[in-house]
Amino acid sequence: MEFLAAIGVLAFLIVIHELGHFLAARLQGIHANRFSIGFGPVLVKYDTPQTEYALRAFPLGGFVGFPDDDPDSKIPKDDPDLLKNRPILDRAIVMVAGVVANVVFAYVALLILVLITGIEQPAPGIIIGSTIKDQPAALVGIQPEDIVLEADGQNLGLSPDSVKKFQRIVENAPQKPLALVIDRKGERVVKTVTPNQKGKIGIALSPNILRRAPANFVEPFQTAGQKFWFIAENTLNGFGQLLTGKVGVDQLSSPVGIIKYTADVSTRDPINLLSMAALISFNLALLNILPIPGLDGSHLVFLLLEAVRGKPVSEVIQQRVLQTGLVFLMGLSLVLIFKDSFNWIIKGSPF
Repeated sequence: MEFLAAIGVLAFLIVIHELGHFLAARLQGIHANRFSIGFGPVLVKYDTPQTEYALRAFPLGGFVGFPDDDPDSKIPKDDPDLLKNRPILDRAIVMVAGVVANVVFAYVALLILVLITGIEQPAPGIIIGSTIKDQPAALVGIQPEDIVLEADGQNLGLSPDSVKKFQRIVENAPQKPLALVIDRKGERVVKTVTPNQKGKIGIALSPNILRRAPANFVEPFQTAGQKFWFIAENTLNGFGQLLTGKVGVDQLSSPVGIIKYTADVSTRDPINLLSMAALISFNLALLNILPIPGLDGSHLVFLLLEAVRGKPVSEVIQQRVLQTGLVFLMGLSLVLIFKDSFNWIIKGSPF
């Protein structure tokens, strides 16, 4: 069931992206004759007088088709409402609309999450999520949902870095007894635990976060904005490290990897699917705006060159660049799919 939810999230985000292109064209009166999710052979389709809506065999993306160069189209080549006959700005709006749709959706998903769960408010200490049997924490009676307030005489406080602070305290004290001050359902408890030789005590941790109702109408929008910029900053940093070679291509995930990770998130807490959907949506937006042949960014580059030169780039050149880009993207996708599938099926890796 979780995998169906994960596949549904990814498919929905593809629909959102392509719907951005489609609506931007239709609202400007530009002809659009195909709306497809996936590539390759058509599995299911629904025809209307203006548009073919189709689900295709390879769900690695989607596309909106235009009748500009369709040999079966009955629309005259000089029709002013063909995409290629419209001003550069009109075409640019169509090209960038998919990216805008994914960015807007990311924010809306986070806003819905805030409205459902409330405003996060840090509370003192850290929460024990789980303990491992026969490990130091479990052996001294530390329990899930215990709130650790102090470790080795150090107050963990309200800091969002309190989990890292606690981990450093434990890791720096292998085989050394540590006194932990714990809040157990309102009762103050002191437990002494001795980390093993690797500085581990066998627990899962999370910040102690409480949730409250919004103080006013504006606060949910502000909180969603903060979450959005957090995602944006981390995603941009990740892409920057990839482009500068600080991290390798092996850190990328295929649709298989994304679906597996999203399913895991759904298993732990279904409501977090909204947060995951926002993250994936923003990543799709950023990826598509890059000037990689075959993606939206490359079409915008061609439009920029046309604006500078005063005439469009040769269609032959555009087609060659597009074909090269699609071969590259398909090859990369297949490599990543193989990598993620191998990790999942053979190695049992959590990606």
